[in-house]
Amino acid sequence: MATLILVRHGRSTANTSGVLAGRTPGVALDERGAAQAAELPGRLAGVPLAAVVTSPLQRCRETVRPLLDARPGLPLHVEDRISECDYGDWSGRKLAELMDEPLMQVVQAHASAAAFPGGESMRAMQARAVDAVRDWNARIEAEHGEDAVYAMCSHGDIIKALVADALGLHLDLFQRIQADPCSVTAIRYTRLRPFLLRLGDTGDLGSLAPRETPADDGAAEVGGGAGAP
Repeated sequence: MATLILVRHGRSTANTSGVLAGRTPGVALDERGAAQAAELPGRLAGVPLAAVVTSPLQRCRETVRPLLDARPGLPLHVEDRISECDYGDWSGRKLAELMDEPLMQVVQAHASAAAFPGGESMRAMQARAVDAVRDWNARIEAEHGEDAVYAMCSHGDIIKALVADALGLHLDLFQRIQADPCSVTAIRYTRLRPFLLRLGDTGDLGSLAPRETPADDGAAEVGGGAGAP
């Protein structure tokens, strides 16, 4: 079956301001995010892509634009099922404030039981994303052959949930996975099992450097975080 190249959108204005953007409209790439997107065609230059599938949100569309400009004629498809998690009433709030919410502990340790007020559950988020990938795998294979490769631009929590599914990990463990802005994760799907080929590859090792402000008590960054400073 097809090989999927998952790209998280470049760093956004919400990432740098510490806001959980969710599906809030008008969230664009910041200056660094635009530079990350501009480097994406070079990073994927050796990969023959059959198509690009993107979340409908602005930050994802901006991320794939340089890749599409570099490859005229490459088909672009918009897929609502890989849009950001619907964080409901949490959308647009500061992450620092949300750390004091009782639900945050559930999100961190028992994600399969977490449902955002006025939004969706994390189980529903994973289910729709996995269904989308399975459908696109079948479509890409039918149109381009079983060795085809395609790219999908989405969001941190979506990508982490897809990786957890590929590895057979329970959703409660998905916070152990990291996907920095504009990182590339590759999964090859076969008849029997998926193979994780790359995870969170940013093309450099800068994200491994110690951060000035360590994560609080090992907590995962909901929404994916802003990556290396």
